Amino acid sequence: MVDVAAVQRENAELRAVVAKLTATVDTLSSQLAKMNERLAELLAVAQRRQGGSRTTSSSPPPPPVASPTLPEEVRRAFDERPKPPEKPKKPPREKKPRKPTGRKPLPAHLPVEETVLRPDNCGHCGSAELDAADEVVEEKLHVVKEHQRRRVVRRTTCRCRQCGGRTTPRSLPAPYERSKVTCDWLAWFVHQKFSLLLPLDRIRRDLADRSIPIAMSTFVSFVERAADLLAPIDGVHWQQLLKSRWMATDGTGLKVLVPGLPAAHNGYIELYRNTEVAVFQYEADKSGDVVESKLAAFKGTLTADAEHRFNGVFASGDVLEGGCNAHGRRKFEAAEAVQPALAVEGGGFIGAMYGEEDKARDLGLTGEALLRHRQLHTRPIADEFDRWLAAIQPSLLPSDPLQVAVRYYRTHRAALYRFIDDADVPIDNSPTEREFQNVAKLRLNMLFAGSSEGAHRACVLLGIMATCRAQGVPVQAYLTWAFERLGTHRDAFDLPAAELTPAAYRRQMTK
Repeated sequence: MVDVAAVQRENAELRAVVAKLTATVDTLSSQLAKMNERLAELLAVAQRRQGGSRTTSSSPPPPPVASPTLPEEVRRAFDERPKPPEKPKKPPREKKPRKPTGRKPLPAHLPVEETVLRPDNCGHCGSAELDAADEVVEEKLHVVKEHQRRRVVRRTTCRCRQCGGRTTPRSLPAPYERSKVTCDWLAWFVHQKFSLLLPLDRIRRDLADRSIPIAMSTFVSFVERAADLLAPIDGVHWQQLLKSRWMATDGTGLKVLVPGLPAAHNGYIELYRNTEVAVFQYEADKSGDVVESKLAAFKGTLTADAEHRFNGVFASGDVLEGGCNAHGRRKFEAAEAVQPALAVEGGGFIGAMYGEEDKARDLGLTGEALLRHRQLHTRPIADEFDRWLAAIQPSLLPSDPLQVAVRYYRTHRAALYRFIDDADVPIDNSPTEREFQNVAKLRLNMLFAGSSEGAHRACVLLGIMATCRAQGVPVQAYLTWAFERLGTHRDAFDLPAAELTPAAYRRQMTK
């Protein structure tokens, strides 16, 4: 039989010994801390007496304070105590390549305006007998304000000695007959207004400062003439879009003055684009019938917002719907205020899909290679996202912002994942939306279009500007080239509109 009372007495004695040892350790630790504090005070006093200087190698260091001797039981208890687990070491951070610093050289293609300076006399004694010893070269970015010029063309009429007939040489190319400006000037003006988005009154004021008075009505006529010249090229771009496999669209409002209405009419500007061309079109309203008839000849994928007016376009099955994941991503971000954890978790799936698109872009993947990348890496993320959406939706209230985001993805799933199965389709419609930044600035500067015809002409010019950006073509140089071939010398060049596009200009310049 085990003597329970004896065991309990032994346990009590052991607990008392451990308590006594613990108290002894605490006392010794306190004494050691006090001794260290006293040593620091003595060291500070010694430094003050030596003028505040620190102990040098010539002065011996203070003797170390001996630690108090611990009892054998305490030392053994400390040696046998369990050691805390070691923290896992963090992997070393990858060093990012440092960005080049310092002043970058000036572009080598700029024309050089060179000035050579040489001293006439010695700066020390004044002697004029100098020999070149060294050269200091400075390069600075310089600007010469654009020059407005009068171009005078004198055409000499000659009489033939044999037949007596009179011959007058043809004048230089002009945008239209009896034009007040040259092709270069009209290209400069359109570039200022529809590419740099300057208000007409600011352009007029700048010219007036150089003593070039031009009436506002004349500026408006320049816009009309330029748009009418470029309208056939805009039509070629529209036909190219209708024959393509994919296009994107978006729209925004535009106020237009309509005779008979007490206030400006709220019209609508639409943009249709792909990676090569862009076409802006003005409509009086957002009617679905207009869009359906406009896209009747299109057979492909249309990336657009989830609006009811496109239902008729997709109903036939000839046009597939492509969705915009940027809209869905913003819906999850808006839900973070109410459901922070779940909204961030759902947005993480979309962010992962965007991350795969970034990797594909960095690798320069296109066509079949891009399609394989999306099928291999993006498809599993989308499938896991679908399972997450199905699991979480029943637990959300109908009015919950997160429910709105979940319902958006479950309703438009096929359109939002269209890009995974088609390499031509992008993950979102953000490039189309960014084009409307220029429209917003133009709309801010002009407030409204003076008429429906003015809105249509503005769309023609905006589409040409956007296509030039897509093609990487300098706007003003292209417009000069096009006006010379579309104006008074059209018969001499005899080129169809299809050979006067920004893409045709780029091909000619790269030959």
